[in-house]
Amino acid sequence: MGEMIKYPGVSNQIDAYLCTPEAAGNRPAVILIHEIWGLDTHIKDVSERVCREGYVVLAPDLFSSAFVPESMTVENIRKTMKFFLSIPAEKQRDMEYVKHELTKLAEDDRNVISELMAKLFSLPKDELTKELVKAVEFLKASGNVSVDKIGSMGFCFGGGMSINLACTGSTNACVIFYGENPSPADKIKNVNGPILGIYGSLDERINAGLKDLVDAAVTYKKDLEMRIYPDSPHAFFNDTNPNNYREKSAKQAWEQVKTFFKRSLS
Repeated sequence: MGEMIKYPGVSNQIDAYLCTPEAAGNRPAVILIHEIWGLDTHIKDVSERVCREGYVVLAPDLFSSAFVPESMTVENIRKTMKFFLSIPAEKQRDMEYVKHELTKLAEDDRNVISELMAKLFSLPKDELTKELVKAVEFLKASGNVSVDKIGSMGFCFGGGMSINLACTGSTNACVIFYGENPSPADKIKNVNGPILGIYGSLDERINAGLKDLVDAAVTYKKDLEMRIYPDSPHAFFNDTNPNNYREKSAKQAWEQVKTFFKRSLS
């Protein structure tokens, strides 16, 4: 169903996973934005799930952008992800605990992971948002997409990038899975179309900013739907992450996403 392609970005050609429904004619579309771990098998699987609902799906590999450091290779990201996922969900935001666990690794691995973690949490989000705007332009020029029915959905880092893209006014619907707010939050005034925010009750760092998001939506009269899933940590939707995945919450969230896109992109 899906294939790897390239589309013209701001900095260079951007790698992306493209899924196109079998049904002929112009279709609504979704830009699907990966977690901090890059365009992996999980994101490709979600792309195909969304596509089976009738949407053209483009999942950019933002780490193929020239704005991203060259050290963020697939091998280094996988090594870092393996280490991070070995940490219990409740400890993943405890930097002192993470640093202690790093000391248990071989020196070469410790150096690679420490360097990469620092870069993962200081990515050039403004520049990467421009790469996503180029993804929207690519879809609009494709000839098989309804140009006024393009949404975005992202997870973790990608959740924040999803609302950042929406704040450019380029899309018609936005889904945030436990992503950071735009900064400043009043950028939400530029959003066209509804917003769906999905969060886990145990994700304290992300949830600390939710009041600001709600306040901005009220101030600028935006269509905001939000749900906080009980007993669910950050990344609870990712079924390849055994420490964080919560099956019940993930299934309910998926139904919520389908309903949201049906009402906002139909």
